Amino acid sequence: MNRRFSNITGVVLVGGKSRRMGQDKALLPVDGQPVIERVLAALQGCFEKIILVGDRPERFAQYQLPIVADLYPGSSLGGLYTGLQQAGTDRIFVASCDMPFPNPGLIRLICRQAGQYDAIMPTTAKGLEPLFACYRASCLPAMRAALEAGTYRITGILEQLQVKELGPELLAQVDPGGRALLNINTPQEYAVCQGLTS
Repeated sequence: MNRRFSNITGVVLVGGKSRRMGQDKALLPVDGQPVIERVLAALQGCFEKIILVGDRPERFAQYQLPIVADLYPGSSLGGLYTGLQQAGTDRIFVASCDMPFPNPGLIRLICRQAGQYDAIMPTTAKGLEPLFACYRASCLPAMRAALEAGTYRITGILEQLQVKELGPELLAQVDPGGRALLNINTPQEYAVCQGLTS
């Protein structure tokens, strides 16, 4: 049986506005279960401590987890910075609340690669996946400087960090269907994910 990490905090970003979806994507059902619950189930099997980062805490109060307001509202980088600053551990694993097929095997693979890197993240044909990745507290100064300068893209700070990328061949060993990194931003993407459960 896989033991849960005690030195890495699981962080779920729940602050998105779901503008393109038109409704709260974290609460959309996939195979009869809200997406947020699917994310939490995967992370709870991997980490002893989990926090949620975002505004409107009343949406997720039923999960009885710590909910931290964004220190820099309005961007994923701000949520990532907040989670890393508030975690109480040197590392976090971050996941977005709109990923209906999070794979615990892939989560563990990413976290076991940590070493001395600032960040460890998957990379696919579409590019890096910074919202299903492991970060170290050493990232905080670069994140804070970017946020205070008005730069809100996570990819904008990666060149300042030591990043280990996990390529498609390695990812395929634990996620052969490539579903773990799918997320829901639009009704069309939601329909695709619904179709993968049948």
